[in-house]
Amino acid sequence: MSAISAQTCGKAQTMTMTETARQAADRPDALDQEISRRRTFAIISHPDAGKTTLTEKLLLFGGAIQLAGQVRARGERRRTRSDWMSIERDRGISVVTSVMTFEYGGNVFNLLDTPGHEDFSEDTYRTLTAVDAAIMVIDAAKGIEDRTRKLFEVCRLRDIPIVTFINKMDRETRDPFEVLDEIEKTLALDTAPMTWPIGGGRDFLGTYDIETGKVRLMNETSDDHNDMIGDNALTDLLASRNMDHVAEELELVRDGCNPFDLGAFREGTLTPVYWGSALRNFGIKDLLDGLARFSPPPRDQAADKRTVHANEAKMTAFVFKIQANMDPNHRDRIAFIRLCSGKLTRGMKVRHVRSGKQMGLHTPQFFFAQERHIADEAYAGDVVGLPNHGTLRIGDTLTEGEDLTFVGVPNFAPEILRRVRLEDAMKAKKLKQALQELAEEGVVQVFRPVDGSPALVGFVGALQLDVLQNRLAAEYGLTVGFEGSQYTLARWIAAEDGKQLDEFLAANRSATAEDVDGDPVLLSTSGYALNYVRDKWPKIRFADIKETQARPSA
Repeated sequence: MSAISAQTCGKAQTMTMTETARQAADRPDALDQEISRRRTFAIISHPDAGKTTLTEKLLLFGGAIQLAGQVRARGERRRTRSDWMSIERDRGISVVTSVMTFEYGGNVFNLLDTPGHEDFSEDTYRTLTAVDAAIMVIDAAKGIEDRTRKLFEVCRLRDIPIVTFINKMDRETRDPFEVLDEIEKTLALDTAPMTWPIGGGRDFLGTYDIETGKVRLMNETSDDHNDMIGDNALTDLLASRNMDHVAEELELVRDGCNPFDLGAFREGTLTPVYWGSALRNFGIKDLLDGLARFSPPPRDQAADKRTVHANEAKMTAFVFKIQANMDPNHRDRIAFIRLCSGKLTRGMKVRHVRSGKQMGLHTPQFFFAQERHIADEAYAGDVVGLPNHGTLRIGDTLTEGEDLTFVGVPNFAPEILRRVRLEDAMKAKKLKQALQELAEEGVVQVFRPVDGSPALVGFVGALQLDVLQNRLAAEYGLTVGFEGSQYTLARWIAAEDGKQLDEFLAANRSATAEDVDGDPVLLSTSGYALNYVRDKWPKIRFADIKETQARPSA
């Protein structure tokens, strides 16, 4: 056994190692071995491409759950394993990133199920800083959609290798060659089919394995332990179904499509392509096997002072997500960290670089959506939750003493600015605390004007207003509405010369604010007004993206 056991969801329990595994962990090469078997990946897609269903089925085949519930069963809404907030269950969408850890084929998988809706892109972009690979889910009938394209570009900027899963092959589909051609032309990404669909829609029979020449047939149970047949049996089957054109397709695929190249995949210039139906549990095992074989182990991570290598002995990590009130009974607050190097041991002391203080990791946890298990140990590549009461923020770095900060965790300028209208004015103090906590979590951005006027809240997308309103009511007992603001834009401001920045802030006091980190922000009424200020103050930088940078220790 290893530190993480593949098990069903249930009561929280401590994950322990057997004595044999503990002895093995003492060997000099044990750290490298453990790190090399980590696979940390996200799933990206356009809404309704089947991402959440695929997530459930990956967990099912990984042995992590016994039953994968359909996202929306006919006549009855069932809560998916990764969507745990009430608004997610009510609307059938993912609005926060869920973290799930499980074992499969000797590897430890950390699966991050990201929001598909563009209004929650900030959470998704931050999550992509914490992964080493991604699964791109594409609807076989719709092909590349707008949200898919945007998320792919984020992956490309970070050189994240992508595995493609063409979903919903059991429904009406486009021509498979047309889908591949669209991927290559739209995304400028080479494709290498690993499997090939035998038919489509009502005639979808299964998939052909390009490497082995075997065919996996989709049977009625579709549990992905389906019948495997060879070329002769396939020829007879196609003849009986009047599907001789499929044999011609297979010949074209073998002769004309790109062969899989591991180096090109790891560089992010080629994607292996699998076909199937997440709803029917078909093609999932092939996809999971491909992830285990080809996805890279934990990659190096850029910090302000140097590059951190995964196999370094000392533990380093950064916070990419904060989630409050996952357990309403305990009003908890979890910081999700991506381990970048070394080994985390329960109870160890680490340096919180932003504050310069020491903190103990007494109850690190592995997560399975809202279910959690104590993590006695974890390794580079793992995603671990740390309960805390406001100490940790998104972008924070933890080390075993070294003074470095991981960079690149983004915050995006909001597209919507509003003032919060509180129904009960006696609860103003509680609202201020709630907004502070939710801002640290990344649910909303809060800008507090330096002239003392009421705070503004900022959103990347309109649906975030509903999420904030829902969570304030459900978790804090606050009934709120929203009012318009004279400001429509917010930009972070900085300058090489601190004196110039002070002069700018003094001259624009009525239009400046501080964000949750205390960084200065300019509030503007329009793009025209922003350009006017830019022209007037050419040495001031105005940014619509704020990434984690080095901060001086206290």
